[in-house]
Amino acid sequence: MPLAVVGVSHETAPVDIREKVAFGSAEAGDALLALRKEAGVDEAVILSTCNRTEVYLFPVREERPIRAVERLLAGKAGPTPRPLGSYVFQEWGEGAVRHLFHVSAGLDSMVTGEAEIQGQVKEAYQRASTLPVFPPMAGPVLNRLFQMALAVGGRIRSETPIGEGTASVASVAVELARKIFGSLKGKRVLILGAGIAGELIAEALTREGVEGVVVATRTYDRAVNLARKHRGHAIPFEKIHEALPSVDIVLSSTAAPYPVLTRSIVRDSFQEPRRHPLLIIDIAVPRDVDPAVGDEPEVFLYNVDDLRKIVDEHVRTREGALPEAQRIIAAHSEEFRSWYASLEVVPVIQDMRKQAKAFREAELERLFRGLAHVSPEDRERIEAFARRLQNKLLHDPTVRLREGMAAGGGPGLVDAARLLYGLDEVQAADERRGRDERAALDEEAPKKGSKPDPGVP
Repeated sequence: MPLAVVGVSHETAPVDIREKVAFGSAEAGDALLALRKEAGVDEAVILSTCNRTEVYLFPVREERPIRAVERLLAGKAGPTPRPLGSYVFQEWGEGAVRHLFHVSAGLDSMVTGEAEIQGQVKEAYQRASTLPVFPPMAGPVLNRLFQMALAVGGRIRSETPIGEGTASVASVAVELARKIFGSLKGKRVLILGAGIAGELIAEALTREGVEGVVVATRTYDRAVNLARKHRGHAIPFEKIHEALPSVDIVLSSTAAPYPVLTRSIVRDSFQEPRRHPLLIIDIAVPRDVDPAVGDEPEVFLYNVDDLRKIVDEHVRTREGALPEAQRIIAAHSEEFRSWYASLEVVPVIQDMRKQAKAFREAELERLFRGLAHVSPEDRERIEAFARRLQNKLLHDPTVRLREGMAAGGGPGLVDAARLLYGLDEVQAADERRGRDERAALDEEAPKKGSKPDPGVP
């Protein structure tokens, strides 16, 4: 089938390349319209996320649309360390179908089974469908493809454990916090250090409703900057014992070569025994928190190895779902192939019916010329009989053609049908008739618009 996808993803390009070719919503709409004009495609959809920018095209029967997409991406990227084409991938036909199904199901994501991508696929499809242009950018083929991709993603997530459990350290940290506190709305967090991994966890906690962020780092200016980012406040590192009684979660990721939070610091920070849980997440290597802290009442201590074990368990669960997910994708890919194959046979069936109708009308006209005495009622009965006979004669060949194409008959079956019914001759005759009619109109037009010669009486 003349379907293709062209683009870059986390599998083919680093983040600094991917961010250069990412499209915002308005940009994607303009790019789709430009592609139709430049590439001559009927349908196109742009899927752009932090991990991929992919352009789905139909129909693609030559290299022109592919080159147009490559020029579009190269123009957006500007100068790159090596030619942009070295980062670009292509998939054609059924390969493009399977690729989109994998993407929608989260099987092609950096974190297998992540759910966000399905919403992004839906958004890309809806954007192409609602552009004020006719015919729509997501026409019959891409409309069917993207609707099926969304259905495949939903089915895989509901019928397999592909989306069960979290699969990143930040999401695991949020999961642990939810198990301990339930809702995180209004909970307070103390951040020790300013590592990237710690900041990602802090951002994830903030999205869940954590408030009152307190930041302490060895460099006070860095603490101020990080606190401002999370709408919190900074404190000197030496005063973390003063902050401990007022927080619910401690997130530590310093580069200290020794523990910065000991059992004695935790004990001395509280004038009275703790009456509510304290979650401590230590992702530093070497560890920031003395393991003995975890023995304190109401203290839940997790280090980076604990979090990684949870992540690995969830990843193994997701990987166990892959065979069933692949089976679902294979079944729906075959369903889409069969549906598209049925489209290819539609013009042949239309030509067969058109030819049969012409034969029927010609023979009825010849018949009625010798039956002038036939009443209008009997004439209607004869015409109805001819229509039923035509439909019965065409029914089985039509069904066989559709079934044959669905079973993989391909272009050869279409060509055989056109040969057996002489459809190419009929088409050629129609084209000649059309040319003759246009030529006659062209000859007639000057006559109707010309003025009489004044010299002629």
